Amino acid sequence: MSGEAPLRAAEVALLVELTKLAPSGVSIGCRSIRNGDENLLLPEESRSILSRQLEARRASGAARVIARQLLAQEGIENAVIKRATSGAPLWPPGFVGSLAHDDVIAVAAVGRRTEVLSLGIDVEPAEPLPEEVAAIVQTADDALVGVDERLASRLLFSVKEAVYKASYPLDRIVLGYEHIAVDLKARNAVTTSGRKVRFSFCLFPRIVVLADVPLP
Repeated sequence: MSGEAPLRAAEVALLVELTKLAPSGVSIGCRSIRNGDENLLLPEESRSILSRQLEARRASGAARVIARQLLAQEGIENAVIKRATSGAPLWPPGFVGSLAHDDVIAVAAVGRRTEVLSLGIDVEPAEPLPEEVAAIVQTADDALVGVDERLASRLLFSVKEAVYKASYPLDRIVLGYEHIAVDLKARNAVTTSGRKVRFSFCLFPRIVVLADVPLP
C-alpha cells in the first residue's frame, strides 16, 4: 500500500488541475502508470499496437483505461480503442478524443462530435526543455510571453504536440514544429494550412495541454 499512496496523491493533485481545462462537452482524466497496466489492453487493442516494448504497452494500457472510464460516463461501456496505422487512437462512432503519457502519468480526453470537432492532449514533466530541443521547437512566429520563462519552452513543445493531435484527424497533414505558430498568452495556435486550434493548460504538478477545434 505504501507504494500506491504517492501514485494516488499524484493523480488527485493533477486531476484537480485537469478539471479546470476541459471546455463544455469534454471529459478529461489521468492515471499514474503502474506495473501491470499493459494487461489493461483489450485483445483487439493489444493486436493493433505494434510496439513490443513493455513501457509503451504499459502506458497505452493506462491511457486506454482512462478513456474507457470517460466513455462509460457517456453510456459507452467497454469501448475498444484500437490504434490506427497513423498512430492515432480510433474512437467509437460519435466521439473524438486523445491519449498521451510521459514516463509517470497517462492522460485522456473524450468528447462528443456534437460538442467539439477534434481534441488533442499532451503531458510533460514540469521541468525545462533541453536547450537543443527548444531550439528546434520554437520559431519566430511563436509568442511565449505570459508564462514562467523556465517552463515556456517545455510548454510550447507540449502545445505543438497537442495541436498536431487535434489538427491531424481533420486535415490529414503531417506537421513539424515549424508548421504551428503558437501564442501562449492568447491560448491559440494556427497551422500553416490555416487550421485554428485553441488550447488550455496547467503547469503543475505536470504540464498538460488540452487542444480543441470547436464547432463552426
